[in-house]
Amino acid sequence: MGALLIRRMLAGVIVIWGVVTMVFVILRVLPGDPAALMLGMDATPQALEALRRQMGLDRPIPVQYALFLWDVTRGNFGTSVGLSTMDEPALQLVLERVPATLELAIPALVLAVLIALPLGMIAATYVNSFWDRLISALTLGAQSLPNFWVGLMLILVLARNLGVLPTSGRGAWQQMVMPIATLSLPLMSVLTRFVRAGMLENLRMDYVRTARAKGLVEWAVRFRHIFKNILIPIVTTVGLQAGALLGGSVVVETVFAWPGMGRLTADAILRRDYPVVQAGVLVIALIIVLVNLLVDLIYSILDPRISFK
Repeated sequence: MGALLIRRMLAGVIVIWGVVTMVFVILRVLPGDPAALMLGMDATPQALEALRRQMGLDRPIPVQYALFLWDVTRGNFGTSVGLSTMDEPALQLVLERVPATLELAIPALVLAVLIALPLGMIAATYVNSFWDRLISALTLGAQSLPNFWVGLMLILVLARNLGVLPTSGRGAWQQMVMPIATLSLPLMSVLTRFVRAGMLENLRMDYVRTARAKGLVEWAVRFRHIFKNILIPIVTTVGLQAGALLGGSVVVETVFAWPGMGRLTADAILRRDYPVVQAGVLVIALIIVLVNLLVDLIYSILDPRISFK
């Protein structure tokens, strides 16, 4: 287990290095002067030059990159130059928004799993029936809908027309209902179809026929045998979809004015706030790496035959 942790942490470091390097390059090849975008058209040349020196933009790109990597290793991304009026450190500004993002991501993940498992098992149990076709059609349609459209429709129906939920903000549980539903919908659709396919594949296995031949009732065959065998693929899918949840949070938090990390990063991109963008991307990449490490560790718990040496 110790060797696994070391290998995964080294791989995670390489992934994070690649991500922050890509962001560094993309931000600097975009057209326009970041200093002029931040200070506005009325900024004096002296103010523009001072901001460029503060951000290190007056130095050659290789020097900027070397200094950037050195600062990343120390957790120093500089101070926000567009989103904070108090020269707040960029990393601190991002970390303050992480709890708000997790308030949506974790319940959305749990909700998607709790809905997808029974729906997938029902569709597999009554394959090619009305219920199977209905569940398949609904999940395929839900998976095709973009997050921003779902969010806007929920606001239009539940908030504006019916008035049963607030349109935006954070603080009350009512304000979490629509963002969580919007985030969980695509993940629920993917998991439902995945559970159905896994159940149908295992139903044709020899061990299932053997279990039935021994006299086990159908619910025991499905829950005690088949469900245990599809747990590892389900955990893998959930781990992979964690990145999609964080990516979707950027859109969902913007639509519902939720003060999370995704909305902060989107605002920072629009304002060309380099420090906040780089800190936000690093935190998102770190969360995804940790989730994938957790998935690897869960493998050995679900199936003792899996060994990480």
